[in-house]
Amino acid sequence: MKSIRTEILIDAPKENVWRILTDFQKYPEWNPFIRSFKGGIEEGGRFAVSIQQPGKKPMTFKPRCLVLRKDEEFRWLGHLFIKGLFDGEHIFRLEETPEGKTNLIHCENFSGILVPLLWKQLDTATRAGFEEMNKALKTRAEAELAEVA
Repeated sequence: MKSIRTEILIDAPKENVWRILTDFQKYPEWNPFIRSFKGGIEEGGRFAVSIQQPGKKPMTFKPRCLVLRKDEEFRWLGHLFIKGLFDGEHIFRLEETPEGKTNLIHCENFSGILVPLLWKQLDTATRAGFEEMNKALKTRAEAELAEVA
């Protein structure tokens, strides 16, 4: 198994960050990495997600939602074609700091026989996509908070 883990500190309450993170219809407005969600997102349910790594064409997956805990965690598991070939458990976790800010942990655990062949791309292009999304979410959440103040 291989993992990518990124984090970013967002100067906004986790409820605000969660609202943006789970407003899937608005992803095309701000999210450079996850371009769209289609279908209802609920624990155990399937949906379609289109992901675009920097400089690459979009890819669509149909993962299953594993966890959807309000203001805390959103997690899904997707497979490339069949289980065991290339599987990815994608995780968004929100942690509140004592100052009322939000630490976003954005990670993915990869498993399957193709992972060693794809690891270099995952650790570069996919990681870059995670970081771009994290920065865009931070910008959006902090801008919304500034508008209210």
